[in-house]
Amino acid sequence: MIAFDIIVLGCGGGPSEYNLSSYLLKPCDLPWSDGIIGLEAGSGLGALTHLLMKNPDLFGSRNPEDQIGHWKPYSTAEIFSWIQCYLITHAHLDHVNSLVLAAGSLGGPSRKVYASRQTLQDIESIFSDRLWPNLGSWDDNDENAALIYTELHSNNQYRPITAEVSVLTMPVSHGKDQRNRSYDSTAFFIKHEKSSQEFLFFGDVEPDSIAIKPRTLDVWRLAARKIPHALSNIFIECSWPIGRPDDLLYGHLNPEHLSEELSILATEVVKIQQGDVKEGIESNGARIRKKQRLDPLTTLKGALSNVKVYITHCKEDLRGEYDCPVNQIIAAQVQTLADGLGLGVEIIAVDQGMHIRV
Repeated sequence: MIAFDIIVLGCGGGPSEYNLSSYLLKPCDLPWSDGIIGLEAGSGLGALTHLLMKNPDLFGSRNPEDQIGHWKPYSTAEIFSWIQCYLITHAHLDHVNSLVLAAGSLGGPSRKVYASRQTLQDIESIFSDRLWPNLGSWDDNDENAALIYTELHSNNQYRPITAEVSVLTMPVSHGKDQRNRSYDSTAFFIKHEKSSQEFLFFGDVEPDSIAIKPRTLDVWRLAARKIPHALSNIFIECSWPIGRPDDLLYGHLNPEHLSEELSILATEVVKIQQGDVKEGIESNGARIRKKQRLDPLTTLKGALSNVKVYITHCKEDLRGEYDCPVNQIIAAQVQTLADGLGLGVEIIAVDQGMHIRV
C-alpha cells in the first residue's frame, strides 16, 4: 500500500553544496499544497529552482481562475511556502543548510522544527545573532519566530507532527568528536496514521561494529517486528564505495558495513518469523507451546525479499574515479554483497529529483 510521496530535493553527502540531504514529504492522499514535511533541510530553494527548470510539473500545476484551460506550474516560492514543519536527524550543515538560509524568507506562520534536544540546541547555536539572525524560539506561542524548536523524545512512542503523520524517534551513532565522545544522529520511523504504513529513515550513521555506542541493533529489532506488513522501505546512508578503511569512514557506512548491518536486520526478521510460538499436542492431550529453533546456515535466505533499501548520502566523486555516478556504483556494490548473503533485498540508488512513493 502506498502511503507517502517523497520528492528528493537533495540526497548527496557533500562536499558539493548543490546536492545535500533534503526530502519533501507528504501523505499520498493529500495534495502538496495541503502541507509538506521537510525531512532534513540541506539543499533548498536553489536546488528546487533547478529541478523545476528540468521538470516544471514535478509538484503538479494549477489553473488560474482568469485563464481557463491554461495550466501553470507552481513556483519555487509557492512550493516552499507549503512546508509546515521540519524533521531533522542531526545538525550538521549538510542537513540544515536550507533551513537556516530560508528561515527569514518563507513568510507565513511559524514552522516547527522537530528533532532531539541536542540537535535543536545545535541549530539554536547557529541562530545566535552572530552566524545568523535569531529567528528561532522554544516558545510555541512566539508569533515573531520563524521556527519553533520542538523536542522529540526517544521513548518508544509515536509523536504526531501533523494531523496525518507521526514519528517514532531512535538515537543512532554518527562517529565521535575530538573529545572521543559519541556524536548522536537519529533514525525515524515515519508513520501514515490512516493506513498504519510507515518507512524507516536514517540520518548519518556508523557501523555498530566500530561505534563507541552501538545502537543500530535496537533500530533493527524494532523494524524487524514491522516487516513486511507495516514497513518495507528503508532509507539509509552509504557514503563511501567499497574498500574505504574504517579509520576514514568518519561516522558513515561503506558497502561492506551496510551489507553486514542488513544481515543483522535479516537475522532479527528471521528470529521473529521462526521464533513464533507454535502449539503442539502431548500424548496426554495437553497443549504445549514451543519455539522453532534457528538453523544458522539457512536462516537469512530471502529474509528481506519484501524490503527496498534506498541508498542516500553518497559522497561526490570529485576526482572522477568512476565512469558513472558514484551513488549508482555504491548501490550496485551493496546489492552484490546482499545477493551474496541471499538476503533477497532490493537496493535502490536515490537520485536528486526522484519522485518516490512508499
